[in-house]
Amino acid sequence: MRQLRNGIEESVHRGDIVEADVTGRLIRQLGDPDRLVTLRSTVKPFGAVGLIEAGGIEAFDLEPAEIAMMASSHSGEDFHVRTLQSVFRRAGVSQSLLACGNEGMPLDPLTAARLARDGEKPGPIRHMCSGQHAVSLLLSRLRDWPLETYWEPSHPSQAAYRSAVARAFGTTPDKLRTAIDGCGVETYAFRLREVAQAYALLADPGAVPETDRRHSLAPALTTIRDAMLANPEMIAGRHDRLDTSLMKALPDRLISKAGMEALRGIAILPGARTGTTGVMASGLAVKIEDGDGYDRGTWAASIEALRQAGVLDGQALRMLARYHAPTILDPHGRVGATAVAEFELAPVGELIA
Repeated sequence: MRQLRNGIEESVHRGDIVEADVTGRLIRQLGDPDRLVTLRSTVKPFGAVGLIEAGGIEAFDLEPAEIAMMASSHSGEDFHVRTLQSVFRRAGVSQSLLACGNEGMPLDPLTAARLARDGEKPGPIRHMCSGQHAVSLLLSRLRDWPLETYWEPSHPSQAAYRSAVARAFGTTPDKLRTAIDGCGVETYAFRLREVAQAYALLADPGAVPETDRRHSLAPALTTIRDAMLANPEMIAGRHDRLDTSLMKALPDRLISKAGMEALRGIAILPGARTGTTGVMASGLAVKIEDGDGYDRGTWAASIEALRQAGVLDGQALRMLARYHAPTILDPHGRVGATAVAEFELAPVGELIA
């Protein structure tokens, strides 16, 4: 990835990209597939499994949009807030229990500007991880566990979350490598190829055989996948969020989920691709080495990787042009600089050990 200003290379973003199927077979790659990454918000679709399996949908009458919110990194717009507030009211849980903080929130600049204008301080419910935290709060309500300490690693709701993540990644909770996420709960570290494999599972949860330890996840993961597909604006937001824009440009074709420090997991559902007859599901994991504070690296790399994988072309690719080659404009609207994705994914055929 290069940032060019009138042909002058201003900066370079380096990274790693892996595409794998649900068995762990590598399909395409760039860089190091064994790069260790912290999942950050890419974990959310898998962690929500615990609440679904515990009967959370029936207990709290959860709608697909509300399930999608629990796997989201939402922008803190008013419709996100109303959706979560509705869930909390039905569950009899106070939103004041949310322990995710409010630093730097909401992500949506229009909402943030309006709140600042009105002198309103955003609450934790506008934090992009409030949906994830709602999973633990609702599970605690359902199981009659303490609510105030739901975020502590020793809390049974966090143990349930860890268990769901471990199952999705084909391991056990005691083998997880953990760290503290920005919202105060645990995050987990895996190799990039394992992230891609997990997202292939999300794309087609029923594809694993009964002998695979991940097979039991299929009903819950299918529910979560379908909820996310049906509600792309819940996953991120309405204004300049790549995850939502990608899912709207390719409806029912993929799920895109970003994590902090320039990680993105993409679940590609079975379907025809340009230049190939293959219809299998796969997962794509994209990581930009420097953390990509301006988003341009992950935006351009994600779009280009999907193009090379045969998933993105034609009208959908044109709809996403602003992400494929992000520009910086001067005060007069002139293009000052452009980010250009220059790489080639290599086809491979390797099994995960």
